Amino acid sequence: MSTLNAAGDDYLRVAQDLLPRGWAWPRDPDATLTGFWRSIAEEFSRTGRRMGDLLDIESHPGAALEMLTDWERVAGLPDPCAGQAATLSERRNRLIQKLTARGGQSRQYYIDVAAVLGFEITITEFRPFTANSACDQPCRPDYWRYGWQVNAPAVRIYQMDCNSACNEPLRSWGNQALECTIRRLKPAHSVVIFAYAPTADEDWGRFVAAAESTDDWGRFSEPPDTIEDWGRFA
Repeated sequence: MSTLNAAGDDYLRVAQDLLPRGWAWPRDPDATLTGFWRSIAEEFSRTGRRMGDLLDIESHPGAALEMLTDWERVAGLPDPCAGQAATLSERRNRLIQKLTARGGQSRQYYIDVAAVLGFEITITEFRPFTANSACDQPCRPDYWRYGWQVNAPAVRIYQMDCNSACNEPLRSWGNQALECTIRRLKPAHSVVIFAYAPTADEDWGRFVAAAESTDDWGRFSEPPDTIEDWGRFA
């Protein structure tokens, strides 16, 4: 049996074995001296079980709860860019990512960093236009080789799951952490651009339809009426 999981009777037996022998040191269950040592033994047992719980559960950052704040302090969290995570599972994910991060400059590295923050992104890289470029390629100057683009959803939705605390919201929104984190980790010589797309709930086409229904754009191409003499401006 592990010492941390020892019962109160185990500690009592050890304490009694260390006592001197004689009439003044009874081992009887009902003796006052036994009751005194039993109270101490029960506290040793409780403390040991508590330490065992902390070692078995709180020693892993992915399952930590009571010592999560201490884990975050050791890892330098909350992150200056992302701030305090909104949910328990997100705090654990950021902690694990911070402790296991090894750095990198590949596409996949930045995609993985964004995934830890809850963003599903793609990355677009640019090439300058040269004599060997295709005729339909944009005419980008040479310095575009140092630029790259992060394509992300316009709004990030935090969804409550089975690992969330009971007092967390079912859903929350926000994406302020992405740009700060990517800019902090990007190569110093590069320039990163962020492009945001509408979510599935947003129908951008309806804004065009609304404009067409309320505005008569054709009137600007018609000749001026009798009140307006455009020729006078010439």
